Amino acid sequence: MTDPILKIDISGSVATLTMNRPDKRNAMCDELLAAIDGFFLAPPPDVKAVVITGTAGHFCSGLDLSEHVARDAEGTMRHSRGWHQVMDRIQYGGLPVVSAMFGAVIGGGLELASATHVRVAEPSAFFQLPEGRRGIFVGGGASVRVGRILGADRMTEMMLTGRKYDATEGKLLGLAHYTVGEGEALAKAQELAAKIASNAPLSNYIMIQALARIADMSKADGLFTESLCAAITQTSPDALEGLAAFLEKRNPNFR
Repeated sequence: MTDPILKIDISGSVATLTMNRPDKRNAMCDELLAAIDGFFLAPPPDVKAVVITGTAGHFCSGLDLSEHVARDAEGTMRHSRGWHQVMDRIQYGGLPVVSAMFGAVIGGGLELASATHVRVAEPSAFFQLPEGRRGIFVGGGASVRVGRILGADRMTEMMLTGRKYDATEGKLLGLAHYTVGEGEALAKAQELAAKIASNAPLSNYIMIQALARIADMSKADGLFTESLCAAITQTSPDALEGLAAFLEKRNPNFR
């Protein structure tokens, strides 16, 4: 039997998804994208947080270009829209997702990472959008997600020049939230995922759904949406438990 293209390991309330195409530096093909999508379409009911990582020294080296060249313009557009659906499911599916990154975080790999909520990088991690050097354009959501992290000006320069950012630079720019030692990203990501999984599920869900959307709103609409989110969470059973736990100086027992 061959190893699955996406390894899924569940420990307690945390699922770890390992992209497993070591001979391709975990480049994204349709089969791998479908496997990731399949998990987020129907995650196991006890899973409350997810870690995504790669294997053999690399997170994900982007779109498998051997598949890209086989598509016409319409096929490429539809494929891009399919990526958008999967990345939206990762970002807005309701489960907090942590990336454990090392080696190549390139093109579609960076698009995947930017759809996750917390990103951990080892010193070997490097970030690149080389599409401009290959005569193509991003298609998996980078113009929105990476663009909002870096700003349009810096992303334009990154794509025009094919520039690479290392882990330290990536953290300063917001491409990573944490940097750790070599070989430590997965353990740190799993630690963070377990911590996040212990939060109240409703507040996790609201944070995932609301904050990115509030960033798109006017000030007035954003403030009103914030009030709605506060009303939903602060009147929930979990909020009552959180307050009781604080007053009783114990850890909360969320549902």
